[in-house]
Amino acid sequence: MSFNTSSRQLSKTDEAPEDVPSQEVTPLDSPEADTPEGGVPEADAPEAEAQETNAAEAEAPEAEVEVEAEAEADPEPEAAEAPEVPEVPEVPQVPEAMAPETETPEAQTSGTTTSETETPETETPETETPGAETPGAETPETESPGAQASDVDAPEGEVTPRPRRWWRVWGGWRERYPVAARVLWWTATAVALAVVVVALLMPTQADKFRVAAFVRLPVEAIFGAALLIVLPRRPRIAVAVFAGLGLGALTVVNFLDIGFNEYLGRGFNVVLDWSLFSDAQGYLQDTFGKGGALGIAALAVTLVIAVLALTTMSVIRLGNLAARNTETATRTTLVLAIAWVTCAALGVQYAAGIPIASEHTMQALQFKTEQVRRTLRDEAEFAKIAKKDDFANTPPDQLLTGLRGKDMMITFIESYGRSAIEDPVMAPGVDATLTAENEKLTQAGFAAKSGWLTSATYGGSSWLGHSTFLSGLWISNQQRYRTVTAGDRLTLPGAFKKTGAWDTVGVMPGIQKAWPEQKFYGIDKLYDSHKLGYKGPKFSWSTMPDQYALTAFERLVHSKKHDKPLMSTIILTSSHQPWAPIPKLVPQDQVGDGSIYNAIEKAGKKPGDIITDSTKSKQEYGKSIQYSVSSLINYLVKYGNKNTVLIFLGDHQPIARVSGNHASRDVPVSIVAKDPKVLDKIADWNWADGLQPQQDTPVWKMNDFRDRFLTAYGSTPAP
Repeated sequence: MSFNTSSRQLSKTDEAPEDVPSQEVTPLDSPEADTPEGGVPEADAPEAEAQETNAAEAEAPEAEVEVEAEAEADPEPEAAEAPEVPEVPEVPQVPEAMAPETETPEAQTSGTTTSETETPETETPETETPGAETPGAETPETESPGAQASDVDAPEGEVTPRPRRWWRVWGGWRERYPVAARVLWWTATAVALAVVVVALLMPTQADKFRVAAFVRLPVEAIFGAALLIVLPRRPRIAVAVFAGLGLGALTVVNFLDIGFNEYLGRGFNVVLDWSLFSDAQGYLQDTFGKGGALGIAALAVTLVIAVLALTTMSVIRLGNLAARNTETATRTTLVLAIAWVTCAALGVQYAAGIPIASEHTMQALQFKTEQVRRTLRDEAEFAKIAKKDDFANTPPDQLLTGLRGKDMMITFIESYGRSAIEDPVMAPGVDATLTAENEKLTQAGFAAKSGWLTSATYGGSSWLGHSTFLSGLWISNQQRYRTVTAGDRLTLPGAFKKTGAWDTVGVMPGIQKAWPEQKFYGIDKLYDSHKLGYKGPKFSWSTMPDQYALTAFERLVHSKKHDKPLMSTIILTSSHQPWAPIPKLVPQDQVGDGSIYNAIEKAGKKPGDIITDSTKSKQEYGKSIQYSVSSLINYLVKYGNKNTVLIFLGDHQPIARVSGNHASRDVPVSIVAKDPKVLDKIADWNWADGLQPQQDTPVWKMNDFRDRFLTAYGSTPAP
């Protein structure tokens, strides 16, 4: 028996085998399958025959008539009355490539054919056949790569499952758990709103973070909402993306401002401060090791990307929400605009003095724009200032006549600031050390006078303080530093060198690579970290203890026989943050090559133990200043003589977490000598006697010191 009905109209699973027991009823619209004698289906029928199609016959009405005619010509034996079995609808077999995105509704078969994308299901009363699965039983959905729903090799009566799509799973989840879906939607919307508001109102200083700062009306949000409401979809998305990225970039800059204010006492300069990140990376590596520094750097990059993505998605989400609810969004925006204008006109503010009507973001952008403009303008103006030097043309024999024959030492103590002497946590220990060391000087025949200088930097960037003090110019940023060091400005070491009466040397253990500024400063010979012979451990950022650096200076330079007095520039680093571990003084004859410090470094505190604790940082900072001052005075008492003149000072205040959020930029400065004539020449400076300046001691800007010093010691101005 044969028939010409297309296999696309009737799938293989809809055919009823002839060997079904007599109680099974075969629907009239299902063609009978050819089976061999005995009622066993042909399992190995050729695939081509099973899938034979004829589009012309499928479309012709005669196909249906032929099927019915064949059914009448070869009638089925009279079926016995079968018991009623609940109907289990079969899963329609549809080729994967033709499957619609939504599930095909179940339908009962009729005498007419269906479309190619919908295969009708036949209702066949089910009876249990031993050893076989019940046709049409529900089968779990599984994915079988490469399998097609119309695969003719599938066993008859077995339903081939349709692959599950991820969007169906997600859509189904929302339908199955509507409450959770609503909660998630509202949570995402609330987070997006919070992200935008926080980004618009974020302060740039850590001490200004308070609740009132974030409970305000940002005018930028009101204007932004009004714009997004009226824009069509594509322009709205584009504007939202641009605004989100801009808001994210501003947030990143705000975080940088917070960090710079915390450590350097100023905001981030978008033109000049990018070069400082390499120094920050070096500091992190010295503090936490290479792995820790890389981890922190990776985390910082990840956070930047996350902030940009989060602000962008938040603005897009709020813009779409406003577009879908135009009427409500318009009313809300109008109410907020009226409230903002009212609060701004009346000057309404919180008790803390924070105005409710906020223009924070606009003011921040305006400030940054003006900062860029000032920075670019400052470069040209400073270049002109740097060329003006009152002592540029002074003849060598008219420079520093009051110090001829003296061994000069200019020594910077890292982070030695006014807070070390006046802060209630640090002052007791530091003041006691200054008093004790001053007594040592007096017993050794030395005397000292001390004052205050206002540094050009704060919390870091020590080279700006060094260059300001030595050049007599206010070097407050990296651009000015590059400008002045590229010129021929007369520095203090350069003035001593110009006279021809001194040999100039530099002892700088913090320098670990090439230092082209050596020529600018007028230093003949430089002893950096690689030339001091140190074999001991690093103490966090500091490459060696101050006591060792001074001992190496004595061994390599000062104790050597030389034809001229020395003019030495020494930078001590043991008081550099994070102030852990801190070296300890050892007997002078045991310093050696520094190996003795191995045990001291291992026994010291770890940076991570104190770096996040303000009180502990203050305590350890105070101890580091005590160590550095004691190391220097011990050296002077032991190796100084009647011709030794020492000038020592701090380069800047410690970070705000130690010195305080509103600390001054003042640092102590002292001049120490045995020859009373040296100090007599500065009697009119009104500095305090001893190593500790008083609260009423005069305060000068650090760049004023060079000219005052040169004048006091016999230099004749010649612009």
